[in-house]
Amino acid sequence: MRHHRETPLLLGCIAVTLLAVGGAVSRALSGDPNEPLLLLSIPVLVFFVRGQLYARQRVNGVRITEAQFPEAHRMVVDAARYFGMRQVPEAYIVLGNGAINAFASGHGFRRYVAVNSDLFEVGGRLGDPDALRFVIGHEVGHIAAGHTSFWRQFAVSIAQVIPGVGSTLGRAQEYTADNHAYEFCPEGVQGIRVLAAGKYLYPAVDFDDIVARASTDTGFFVMLVNLLSSHPVNTFRFAALADRSTPGRVL
Repeated sequence: MRHHRETPLLLGCIAVTLLAVGGAVSRALSGDPNEPLLLLSIPVLVFFVRGQLYARQRVNGVRITEAQFPEAHRMVVDAARYFGMRQVPEAYIVLGNGAINAFASGHGFRRYVAVNSDLFEVGGRLGDPDALRFVIGHEVGHIAAGHTSFWRQFAVSIAQVIPGVGSTLGRAQEYTADNHAYEFCPEGVQGIRVLAAGKYLYPAVDFDDIVARASTDTGFFVMLVNLLSSHPVNTFRFAALADRSTPGRVL
């Protein structure tokens, strides 16, 4: 289920970080401590950012449990078991304020997924549980694929600030998570239309029309938009989900 470009891109991003850290150590040993200390403090920064993000979900979000939103909790449990995970991640609903988003992260040995309330409504009040199941499969897929590991995130931290470098790895990881979601709940794939039109209009969106535009809506600026984005553009992403014989365009 892992996108074939992910591992080479990961190794490249790790190489960028190792070169930067190696250079920082070299400058520190030569008597120039300022910039090296900034680079060498990155692991601490990554640790505190992850910890603060996790705390924010715990104190502001709504915990998904067997007693509270049990249907969604069962989806998380099913996804974890389907992917062979030893531990079921925690799950939270967070206030969306209109944003359609979900993410996976972790802190220490804990892993969790968070779904914005506006996206969560798609599987609840709006009555498309397969779409929510696909979303949860995607986010749990990130965890199953190792994308939320502290050491992985530290290893690519320098590459993440270089335009087009870390984001290219990010797009490969998104395809990997989509592959997990498709394996877990293929019937929910049409729910990804919510990313193009929002929670109310997406049922009227022609999925195949967006797929077809992957081969017609191209050009330099399309490539540039995709290059600088952490997620594949919708046309490329929809096309990869529609044609399972292709791995998805990273560039």
